[in-house]
Amino acid sequence: MEYQNKLVLAPMVRVGTLPFRLLAAQYGADITYGEEIIDHRFIKCERRVNEVIGSTDFVEKGTESVVFRTCPEEKNRVVFQVGTSDAVRALTAAQLVCKDIAAFDVNMGCPKSFSISGGMGAALLSKPELIHDILTTLKRNLDIPVTCKIRLLKSPQETVELARRIERTGVSALTVHGRKVADRPRDPAKWNEIADVVAALSIPVIANGDVLEYEDFQRIKVATGASSVMVARGALWNASIFSPNGKLPWEDVKRDYLRKSILWDNDVKSTKQTLKEMIMHYSCLELPEGKAINKACNLADLAKLYGEEKYYQSVRGSCLF
Repeated sequence: MEYQNKLVLAPMVRVGTLPFRLLAAQYGADITYGEEIIDHRFIKCERRVNEVIGSTDFVEKGTESVVFRTCPEEKNRVVFQVGTSDAVRALTAAQLVCKDIAAFDVNMGCPKSFSISGGMGAALLSKPELIHDILTTLKRNLDIPVTCKIRLLKSPQETVELARRIERTGVSALTVHGRKVADRPRDPAKWNEIADVVAALSIPVIANGDVLEYEDFQRIKVATGASSVMVARGALWNASIFSPNGKLPWEDVKRDYLRKSILWDNDVKSTKQTLKEMIMHYSCLELPEGKAINKACNLADLAKLYGEEKYYQSVRGSCLF
């Protein structure tokens, strides 16, 4: 995995499943992160080859839920992101999936209460010894790149010091989200503080925050000196942000996403959530389209809503679901 001049899809809960990752890659994303998956859950999974649709599934024993789905097409660009607070559990999760992914990333920036209460995500930012333990354990035992994603600390100096400690663990790259834990998405990302980290490190730094148009990839790269650039909301609202030819109409992107969800038998709750996130940026969920998505019980209902019944039937017929 190379980290120079790459356009990167950020990890997004309930959104970063296989169809959305493939959609982003189709439009130009070089590296695609899956949604954060908690180690406690993932280590209960078993790897299964899904010959019906050509995917590799990690299925939770007992519930039979597909926790992570990938395919050979994305093997050289997909990054698995784990939520963890324990080096042994992180390694157990990594060893289960490492042959099917391009890199393994540790989430150290999620500010959500479920993550912090479990000692994961942004809770790790105040535990440099635990960070060192997790990352060095992964580095010693894996043959694929190990990376992590952090947020800004209270001061630029603290962020730089933590970043230097992370670099010393031997990670291949570091992603820096230009906001602090208490910041909200509406608060401007502090590109200048990402630049401080870039200047202090010799490993590649991936800059993240306020990339909403294709032109922003170059703007943040110039402002920070980062090796590569990661985008979250901008891609969620319109995944064709990765295309140098300009964005496609969001209606087209939405339909393309649905077709990929049908093709890869994506979880209907995840598909509905992603469609609703797209709609909320451009429209309103109280309009007929949003209400119809809420009422949809399965992918067939969504296919009917968007006039994709023939495609749905053709996929179902060829795959023998």
